[in-house]
Amino acid sequence: MSNKFIGEQGEEIACEYLQKIGYKILERNIHFSRFCELDIVAVDKSGVLVAVEVKTRKTEICGDPLEAITRKKYENIKKGLFNFLKEHPGYKKFRIDAISIILTPSVSINHLKNI
Repeated sequence: MSNKFIGEQGEEIACEYLQKIGYKILERNIHFSRFCELDIVAVDKSGVLVAVEVKTRKTEICGDPLEAITRKKYENIKKGLFNFLKEHPGYKKFRIDAISIILTPSVSINHLKNI
């Protein structure tokens, strides 16, 4: 499996998970620049806009997928969120979440809110 395929599979699992817990998915894979992309933009049950960064790994051998969210990556996610808010100014409350997904031996999901 390619990294791109694994990432797409993880984003699909994350969307299904978020919808199950009451989130409404607004958009996926929004690019603002070469370095600035939002994996998922959703609204939670309380109406808060949430930018969700999804990190997926086939196994946990190389560590937790969330370890791949560096300070630089976080700053790029934040820039993306602010760009989204410029285009959609109606949202007053917002946050950034991260979801890690490990695919084998069984699917494991870890959702961190307000990173």
